[in-house]
Amino acid sequence: MANDTPFPLPRCIFFDLDGTLLDSLPGITHSVNRAFAACSLPMLKTDLRKQIGPPVRTILARLAGEISEHDLDRLEQAFRASYDGDGWRMTHCYPGAREILLGMRGQDLRLFVVSNKPRHIAVQILEAEGTAALFEEIVTKDSRQPHYSGKDEMIAMLLASHGLESQECMMVGDTIEDGLAAAKAKMKFILMTHGYGDVLESAEVPVALRMSHFSEFMPLLTKEIVG
Repeated sequence: MANDTPFPLPRCIFFDLDGTLLDSLPGITHSVNRAFAACSLPMLKTDLRKQIGPPVRTILARLAGEISEHDLDRLEQAFRASYDGDGWRMTHCYPGAREILLGMRGQDLRLFVVSNKPRHIAVQILEAEGTAALFEEIVTKDSRQPHYSGKDEMIAMLLASHGLESQECMMVGDTIEDGLAAAKAKMKFILMTHGYGDVLESAEVPVALRMSHFSEFMPLLTKEIVG
């Protein structure tokens, strides 16, 4: 069982995007359907909601099943053309997310993003939602060359480059990758259950709190900040 007793928030909070801050399902669904139609390829019948989280190429490969690298390249190109065109505009912050972020910044908390989304799209969406400026740094898989291997590496970079200690940080996410990255960095993990992941608490992925709505952050914001 997760600990349901509110605790003081640490000074630094790392946020995932898809399924955590952003409801990305409408835009991704739109562009996935466009990509398969454009490439005249069949798509497996599956719950797309449960596939969101990994890089889009991984998602497309799972939806396509048996597929050549050439066709997967075509699918990815078609998806990106659709998503970069109009798909991203269908992505919005979850209800209450912007207000909570503003409240956190009002208490001088340091906010960061770690995400598998392409950087240009992540920044575009956050700017459109009026939240980009609230983050001290937005780190995505393609924020550097070579790309980060995963969120654990992104978090390790942020801890080192900003001189942060893990006990003054916390990760907020919705997938097993988010939980594993937090555990590896030895920081608390808040699981947003409105997202796309199916995370079962274990010794490998301890969950400090489970939240289904951003309003549940309010009791934490009223407590004395630690760090």
